[in-house]
Amino acid sequence: MIIMLLSLAQYRTMIELLDKKHNRIQFDCGKELLNNYLKTHAGQDIKRKLSACFVLADKETYFIQGYYTLSNNSIPLSCFPEPIKRKLPQSYNCIPTTLLGRLAVDKNFKGKGLGKILLIDALRRSYELSKEIGSFAVVVDPIDREAELFYERYDFIKLPDSEKMFIAIKTLKELFE
Repeated sequence: MIIMLLSLAQYRTMIELLDKKHNRIQFDCGKELLNNYLKTHAGQDIKRKLSACFVLADKETYFIQGYYTLSNNSIPLSCFPEPIKRKLPQSYNCIPTTLLGRLAVDKNFKGKGLGKILLIDALRRSYELSKEIGSFAVVVDPIDREAELFYERYDFIKLPDSEKMFIAIKTLKELFE
């Protein structure tokens, strides 16, 4: 994990909010839904304050190597596993979370660890924000089995009766502090 955090440090200055200078037209992660989002919807979602899109891009060409999105979210208390549900206040119908909505790496950069770097950046950013805005967990909704396996490797837990997965902010605190 320490090596992974060091790798993140070298890329951190290149992970930034998406803007008009970034070349999104050539981005291809092999999943049309994720390609289309970046090319046609991300900019509008940013303007409407529906999500924030962070990109890992080449400093000179602004070619996007990967991206992820974050937004506010909530999950019904009833959706959490029983042992966790018992620890949460029953007066909350929904528990505040952070949604890691999309995470994708261009096919030209697969297998180089960029997915891990983007995930760790998203988790660190979510953890830091949770210090100022309540968030119990980071939630993902994997697009397919490959994505689900990716998140399982990083200790995301499946929500019962759902395709969604989560990692508690408490776990991130242990990792980042």
